[in-house]
Amino acid sequence: MSLLTVENLTKKYGAKTVVDHISFEFGHNKCIALIGPNGAGKTTTLRTLAGLLKPTEGAIQFESMKANQDLRGMIGYLPQYPAFHSWMTGREFLIYSGKLAKLSKEVAAKRADELLHEVGISKEARDERISRYSGGMKQRLGIAQAIIHQPKLLILDEPVASLDPLGRRDVLVLMEKLKQDMTILFSTHILNDAEEVSDELILLNQGHIIESGSLSELRKKYQTTVFELQVEDDINSYQDKIDALQSISSTKIERNMMFITVSDINHAREEILAVATEENWPITTFSINQASLEDMFMRVVKS
Repeated sequence: MSLLTVENLTKKYGAKTVVDHISFEFGHNKCIALIGPNGAGKTTTLRTLAGLLKPTEGAIQFESMKANQDLRGMIGYLPQYPAFHSWMTGREFLIYSGKLAKLSKEVAAKRADELLHEVGISKEARDERISRYSGGMKQRLGIAQAIIHQPKLLILDEPVASLDPLGRRDVLVLMEKLKQDMTILFSTHILNDAEEVSDELILLNQGHIIESGSLSELRKKYQTTVFELQVEDDINSYQDKIDALQSISSTKIERNMMFITVSDINHAREEILAVATEENWPITTFSINQASLEDMFMRVVKS
């Protein structure tokens, strides 16, 4: 059953259509990456789903949502550039956020302590002013305030864009942990991060969804039919033998690695391994050149 269903979501500013009749749905305990070039409509989509913008057209439906129910109780949202009361301590800020989310002071304090531990902010740092926090600590604190009311969906706009490598790693690990309890929808332009943590992808360009699905489905769809072959000795001496095989379309060699373009992956694999086994080739690498998310992204956007 779908947690969230979006139908024909559209957002216009005057005559300009920023998001144009997009539809998608996703289930529980998933991590979904919304990716696309600058100006694709990612932030507008997220802000509309979070209830910060009113859609021009379309419907947003949560599982078991009642008519006219306020969506904001089901959603946690962290913008790309979150603002904090820097004179507050981390714990004070979370209690304050919990009370804004209509939690009692006692419940807000309990949730604050639980979340500070969960996001990895030490006991010493909890009572320090936020102005002293690093970028990574602020981002983790921002995620904590976004989930203090235990939403079903956590929306993160470019959650690691401004962080150093250590801060990025901390947030990505936290996202992996959090999806055990909720669904996460996040935008990013860092494709390696999307590839690492997401279960599903939505590729947006000029306000339109141009591709979507699980990472494994999209990899299979855009998989290149190229093998990589490397041996212990000179790879050039094997090229003629590979070229002579029936399933081989072409070969090229770069830095002692042979790239083999094939017409049929299964047939080519059988042929190559058969001759390699028969002649006892000293193979060190033999693999399918998997389409990376960047490869897929560039092919789809330019098509």
